[in-house]
Amino acid sequence: MGFVGLQEALRRELRRRIAAGELTGMELARKTGFTQAHISNFINRKRGLKLRALDRMLKALGMTLYDLLDPRDLAGHAAVPPAASEEFVDVPVVESAATSSPVIVREQVREMLKFRRLFLDRLRATVPAGRKGWTRFVALQIETAEAEAMWPGAGGRVTLLVDRHSISLAPYRPGRRNIYVVKRDSGLLVRYAESIDGSLVLQPRDPSFPALVVPAASLADVIIGRVAQVSLKTA
Repeated sequence: MGFVGLQEALRRELRRRIAAGELTGMELARKTGFTQAHISNFINRKRGLKLRALDRMLKALGMTLYDLLDPRDLAGHAAVPPAASEEFVDVPVVESAATSSPVIVREQVREMLKFRRLFLDRLRATVPAGRKGWTRFVALQIETAEAEAMWPGAGGRVTLLVDRHSISLAPYRPGRRNIYVVKRDSGLLVRYAESIDGSLVLQPRDPSFPALVVPAASLADVIIGRVAQVSLKTA
């Protein structure tokens, strides 16, 4: 809901209270410091309210912005809650565009996948300062064309568990290179990554795919997260 929608919702609430005898224009004028003409013009859509005036009106009514929102809108923008199960955690499957959102909300979720809590708790990560409030784990499904660069012959859809708290290029396990989900242009790539001369060099497992170089002033600006688990589903 935009600012205009918020004002319209406030008008409806004012009309409701006045019609129910819960409020008068004179009483509202006294509480807000506005003139009765100002309030009447607002209710009758002859004028709008600036943000500060809207705040004064809400305080006089004992309301907050949340009271003006449709419950369905609130539900759609609510953060995805953790699973109640002690054994499993629900991880949201999201579209590529949502992987950069700090907090994953309901409207961004395609479905939920269950992962064992014990497995997720064992995953180590040094959380970057800018990502402490982020939803840590997301799942991402990539189709065959992109999956072939890292899993030749996969022949189907690949589902990745992505740890967005883990963006360090240090090997997670000795002798094994990390796989990352990385932003490039308007899309995502899944590649090995290393930093060379201030740029991120992205390398595929399949040598028939080219290596790519992405300017990276900060890893957090480019890396979505480390791939913590891969699930292959054959076609």
